[in-house]
Amino acid sequence: MAGVTLDTVRKIYAGNVEAVKGVSLGIEDGSFCVLVGPSGCGKSTLLRMIAGLETISGGEIRIGDRVVNQVEPADRDIAMVFQNYALYPHMSVYDNMAYGLRNRKTPKDEIERRVREAARILAIEPFLDRKPRALSGGQRQRVAMGRAIVRKPQVFLFDEPLSNLDAKLRVQMRVEIKRLQKALGVTSIYVTHDQVEAMTLSDKLVVMSGGQIEQVGSPSEVYRRPETRFVATFIGSPPMNILPGTVEGPGRVSVGGQVIAVTDMREGLAPGSAIEVGLRPEDVQAGGAPGASSLAMDVDFVEELGATQLFHGKVAGAEFVVQASTGQIAAETRKLTLSIDPGNVHLFDPQTTKRLGRV
Repeated sequence: MAGVTLDTVRKIYAGNVEAVKGVSLGIEDGSFCVLVGPSGCGKSTLLRMIAGLETISGGEIRIGDRVVNQVEPADRDIAMVFQNYALYPHMSVYDNMAYGLRNRKTPKDEIERRVREAARILAIEPFLDRKPRALSGGQRQRVAMGRAIVRKPQVFLFDEPLSNLDAKLRVQMRVEIKRLQKALGVTSIYVTHDQVEAMTLSDKLVVMSGGQIEQVGSPSEVYRRPETRFVATFIGSPPMNILPGTVEGPGRVSVGGQVIAVTDMREGLAPGSAIEVGLRPEDVQAGGAPGASSLAMDVDFVEELGATQLFHGKVAGAEFVVQASTGQIAAETRKLTLSIDPGNVHLFDPQTTKRLGRV
């Protein structure tokens, strides 16, 4: 097992299209790192460069202490799990899992031991004699993971492996992948556009946009203290509300003429300066408390989600969503007074989009 280090890695395609813009990242040995971002942000390209399936245009990739820029994929000691499973349809499950080991001239008894052990871990022992067409999507994904496990690589690479599964099975497979990675202790790099998947799986979360890294941190760090407006609105479901505002003074901002207190506010912001105010839907409470900061909201409609309700409307002319437990607010409510906890207010620069919290 080994860590992975990226040093100013770039990928430029024909026509000077820069898909990855000088990414530097350290992934610790044994950790589970998730690359998340919208389509076209460069996350899959970055993963394929680590795997050796894409040449790099600049920078350096190290697996452990070895620079692998010029090393063939088969010699990088990695195993990759794809979203389309990439199983051989004419082979049995056993033969699919054993194929890579046979190519490496692994002794027959060692192949038998590894395949049986991986099948036991993944609960696919009853399917070893079946062909892939006789398996469900979830079972095929387990076989694909089993093929990676038997290799005993230094690094696992996952390229959106759950994209083809239904919602219920995706949740189940997320739990299994996380449990498996913890048990094996193998450094894992996982690519997804699903931010819920990213939050639940990762030890280290890497949010990407436009070919570069927006923020790196634990899931809770990224969620509670987003460093850019993009991260704030991409991580979280429903996304963070963003309102236009102005600086009133130290620890105070104005939104549509309503003044609210802010705990995490950079010193030296000039009164009257334009800012953006971020509030997560679950961080505001309906009903004004004496002495508390508050905002007025006009409700347009309510989205019923079973245990919770989403109240959609406007605050200071901007779209706004409030999340509440079902029954906490009457569904027919059309005007709300929202209590604002100063510790839950996020400020961003409208020009740079970067956080304006305390340094």
